[in-house]
Amino acid sequence: MTDDDVLAEFRAADALLEGHFILSSGLRSSRYLQCARVLMDPARGARLAQALVERLPAAVKQAVSAVVSPAMGGVIAGHEMARALGAEAMFLERPEGTFELRRGFRLAAGQKVLMMEDVVTTGLSSREAIAAIARAGGETVAAAALVDRSGGQADLGVPFFPLVRLDVPTFQPDALPPELASIPAVKPGSRAAA
Repeated sequence: MTDDDVLAEFRAADALLEGHFILSSGLRSSRYLQCARVLMDPARGARLAQALVERLPAAVKQAVSAVVSPAMGGVIAGHEMARALGAEAMFLERPEGTFELRRGFRLAAGQKVLMMEDVVTTGLSSREAIAAIARAGGETVAAAALVDRSGGQADLGVPFFPLVRLDVPTFQPDALPPELASIPAVKPGSRAAA
């Protein structure tokens, strides 16, 4: 699946939005990928996950026995990746503001994990998720995401494999270009802006 094929899947699901968006990082953007919409169709989610699995190195695919993703956005993407890899699927929650495994999810000491996100912008949530996996006893051998919108700048501390890179400029709220400043901002994600 090429980058154009991936973006065509987002467009077909009306998941590639244009406007003025407040990202979970607090940054602003003129484009937003609503991964929840692209994953509404289980067949589409399966196709995207399979395409991403095909991009993973063989050593990662062989090592991973669990896929762990941060809730909310990564839950479905992580589940589809786990299915494609034949691994367990778990997710992290923030009941007190810090990611942790709940609901009886457990990692064995040293269990090899793929941390899966829907979208990575700054990498902060991903790094927090990787830290939570380590606290739970797991070892994150790689991270993956449907979309990397960091411009290739996100350093997750482990090898990172996005399905597609989307280079869309982001702006501080007090440094918006005029065309963005003239549009009301909306917060489409599940997490409050920083």
